[in-house]
Amino acid sequence: MPLNFWMVVCNAENFRITQERGFDLLGLKPQHRRKVQRIGNGDRILYYVTHKRKFTATVTATASFFEDDTPIWENEGVADWPYRIEIKPEIILEDSQYIDANLLAPRLDYVKRWTPENWYMAFQGNLHLLPKADFLLIEEEMKKLKFGKDYKPTPTLQPPSGNRKRKSGSRRHSGRSGGQRPGPAAPGTAAQAPTRPGATAAQGGPAQPPTGAQSSQGGPEQAPTGPTAPGSPGTTSDG
Repeated sequence: MPLNFWMVVCNAENFRITQERGFDLLGLKPQHRRKVQRIGNGDRILYYVTHKRKFTATVTATASFFEDDTPIWENEGVADWPYRIEIKPEIILEDSQYIDANLLAPRLDYVKRWTPENWYMAFQGNLHLLPKADFLLIEEEMKKLKFGKDYKPTPTLQPPSGNRKRKSGSRRHSGRSGGQRPGPAAPGTAAQAPTRPGATAAQGGPAQPPTGAQSSQGGPEQAPTGPTAPGSPGTTSDG
């Protein structure tokens, strides 16, 4: 799995030299030594041809860098290419398929610091560390051109399904609609028990037992049937 995603900037002649070699070797300038030291086996590399402003190819690094002064490429400016990295080709476009960076680069996160019309200023220099999403966006467009209608988009780049979003939305909805589990009672308050069928709770007092329940005296409680009759002989009131 690649650790980093890079973009190499070169002129059209040096890209042609690399292409004629079969994309077996990458040359980098000495001022990028600290970046070059981070490139390792499996890292992905995108080619951008300056002046033409075209994305042309992607390759993969197969080893760490080494130093060699053997002349291969033309000097761009005063610097040569002492740092070399072995590479292998991945997506190599035909000349007619090169992607116009003016159409794609303004969409990249890497150029957000610049105004859309000045995006090309972000590509100054020979070596750039790109966000993974930017690299994959460009390479995906290259694959569409390279393989045509037979190309199937890389599954990892397809939009995620909406199942996860619907589930999380459902949880948020249930929280707003009061469907949450009740929390513990506040300190100092008594939890109210549910009222049993037939029982009527007096406000602030205990629930009254339903008809037919045992009274506190041990006998069945009689429901009143009319005006209260005077007590029968031989009975005493509770008072």
